[in-house]
Amino acid sequence: QLQLVESGGGLVQPGGSLRLSCAASGFTLDRFTLGWFRQAPGKEREAVLCISSTDGATYYADSLVGRVTISRDNAKNTMYLQINRLKPEDTGVYYCAGEKAPLPRGLLPVQRLCLRQDFETWGQGTQVTVSS
Repeated sequence: QLQLVESGGGLVQPGGSLRLSCAASGFTLDRFTLGWFRQAPGKEREAVLCISSTDGATYYADSLVGRVTISRDNAKNTMYLQINRLKPEDTGVYYCAGEKAPLPRGLLPVQRLCLRQDFETWGQGTQVTVSS
């Protein structure tokens, strides 16, 4: 059974940083296209970033460019999302997701997948609250 479990959320002051974790079981992370998404209160879920398993092409949401990085620990089968310079508008539930179907090379395919949120496996989410 494919499963993703997020952790690391919490209350953070504006300007602070946070690292979210996404642990996978039932599959190997580096063989999947991976994504992070978030849903703010009263809003639709939106893409944060997605990274292609084919060539590592990475799509970043405009509002987070320069403030987020993705990393992976293959030994732990876990990926991480580091968010810096947090803002109140970053508040929301953060989800990780995985898609096993291989993508063509390049940025456009992973961007398209990310914006469509067409991933087969999703975690349950972790709450991030940015407030003073």
